[in-house]
Amino acid sequence: MDGQTRKNIKPGLRVNIVLKKDQRSGTLTQGIVSRLLTKSPTHPHGIKVRLEDGQVGRVKEILPE
Repeated sequence: MDGQTRKNIKPGLRVNIVLKKDQRSGTLTQGIVSRLLTKSPTHPHGIKVRLEDGQVGRVKEILPE
């Protein structure tokens, strides 16, 4: 599933995000979604989320359970 559609992402899902500081390198960070921060239904760079550990970034991949 893609991370560009808000309805695909729910708190508790395991995802790979790209942090603001890693946007140039594209380094992914894995974590569990705590909150969705993007209000619009879609975003071309990925829905912005806060992970349970407090990191904020845009979803690149939704990982299988």
